[in-house]
Amino acid sequence: MRLYRGRPSTIETDRAASTRLLEVAAAGDPAARVWVPHRQVAFGRRDAGTDGYSRALEAARARGFPAVERAVGGRAVAYDGETTIAFARAEPVTDFRRGIDDRYERTTAAIERALGDVGLEARRGEPDGAFCPGSHSLSIAAPSGGGDGNSRSAKVVGIAQRVRQQAAVTAGIVIVDGGNELVGVLEDVYGALGLAFDPDAVGALADAGIDVEPETVRAALETALAGDDEPEPRPIAELVDGEPGDVSRVSDTDDGPSVPDDSGGGSW
Repeated sequence: MRLYRGRPSTIETDRAASTRLLEVAAAGDPAARVWVPHRQVAFGRRDAGTDGYSRALEAARARGFPAVERAVGGRAVAYDGETTIAFARAEPVTDFRRGIDDRYERTTAAIERALGDVGLEARRGEPDGAFCPGSHSLSIAAPSGGGDGNSRSAKVVGIAQRVRQQAAVTAGIVIVDGGNELVGVLEDVYGALGLAFDPDAVGALADAGIDVEPETVRAALETALAGDDEPEPRPIAELVDGEPGDVSRVSDTDDGPSVPDDSGGGSW
């Protein structure tokens, strides 16, 4: 497996690098990256079709979060640029209509293992009112905030999948810390979009009382996503400047058969 490390200097080149993972996979090699994206709110195509979209863009910028639009569906996801991790694993497919559930299961199990390795027990599912709601999420029991010893279910991981004719990518988000700042911008954004949102449904690994650095979590995710594949570390510059494969069959403008992403999280 090609394991790309690093982050390009701009949001645009970073997103382009992630998209090119599909090129690598379409050429026959599985590829992955685990990184901390730039500070941003990534809106989905469904967001762009709502009446409050322009207000939501302004709400994000007012909070100091650049606003970008993903090429696929789903709802808005926020990254603080420091403690919010993204992951993506791309692999070749021979039949784009098969394997969706299996890829979700393998990726979800890998993320569960990684979180377990850093001392966190997460459970599958998400509470009502979660950001970028989807069917493949992980949540934790976090303090309710009322000082009464009660706990709440809070989403810390969202997973989505994108399938093209020759490759598929399963990707997502892990919130390590900084939950309060993310809650603030997401509450404003979802309010502008007129979407249900519960601030208590947003969590972070730190809420579980775990003292862990984002780099430690990132390394654990890399190991788990590689699984039994022998990792082959590569600089992210290869995806920005190199030519890993033929993008014509897997680009955002591809008119060939595809399966839409299932929401949940991700910067795609």
